[in-house]
Amino acid sequence: MANVIVPATQVNTNGKAIPLLGFGTAEFPFGSNDNVKEHILHAIQLGYRHFDSASIYLSEQPLGEAVADALELGLINSREELFITTKLWCGDAHGDRVVPALQRSLKNLGLQFVDLYLVHFPVSLKAGECELPVKKEDLLPFDYESVWKAMEECQKLGLAKSIGVSNFSCKKLEKLLSIAEIPPAVNQVEMNPLWQQQKLRKFCKEKGIHITAYSPLGAKGTFWGTNRVMECEVLEEIAKAKGKTHGQVCLRWVYEQGVNVLVKSFNKERMKENLDIFDWSLSLEELNKISQIPQKKGFVGLEIVSPNGPYKSPEELWDEEI
Repeated sequence: MANVIVPATQVNTNGKAIPLLGFGTAEFPFGSNDNVKEHILHAIQLGYRHFDSASIYLSEQPLGEAVADALELGLINSREELFITTKLWCGDAHGDRVVPALQRSLKNLGLQFVDLYLVHFPVSLKAGECELPVKKEDLLPFDYESVWKAMEECQKLGLAKSIGVSNFSCKKLEKLLSIAEIPPAVNQVEMNPLWQQQKLRKFCKEKGIHITAYSPLGAKGTFWGTNRVMECEVLEEIAKAKGKTHGQVCLRWVYEQGVNVLVKSFNKERMKENLDIFDWSLSLEELNKISQIPQKKGFVGLEIVSPNGPYKSPEELWDEEI
């Protein structure tokens, strides 16, 4: 199979274009798969160029090793051909810990810089805590000013070409934008046909923030996931009519919304299938049917909600956007 060329879009003026289909590296439980490097190498072979990691996933090291191997094998000519994202974990979401956390991530990755560095959640944990599920007594309020200033420092130092956030609501983005010198380039959030994020997408578009969609198929099999997306009859009917898979219809829908989508499968057949979404489209009638699917958030974040923590309910965490 010839390499698929994945379309890309510019997210800010100094960063490179972000490929609109990315490969997720979070295998749950984190660190449980010994073959992550091999899966990533295979993904590079197929044509994936955007890789999404995070310090909490324990996938930075195998990703870095895969990049080094891909260069050695001539699968890519230079590091510049890849778009690498990683994330700041909540235990390092403290002003003085951000730059050292990224330096640690870069050491794991064996890279000089990442293309995108994201704040994983709008919450902090006791300094240095890095286990999941989090200990509720370790949850702390997120200090927007000091954390974001340090994120900006990461970009100014050239350690990250672009900076952004993940799991931020409109209200939290508004708060961040009010104090930011460098606005977030990206907000990575859950998005799929059963959680279409209309309000957030409109807000981000107005503010020039690009959206990356995680769990486009509902993240079945993870503790935050749901089977609802893959069991949705509307999507199943469209897939049958088009001769496509259920997953391809979901991915194509997200892609057609102008956002970039992250897929995570280490199954070779599905890795190939997930790339096959660019040479066909959904009809207006099909898009209309999808727009009428009842909406319900899959990941409500109960893990970071606590009566004594900064967010007492999912409504507070997502600012009622659930």
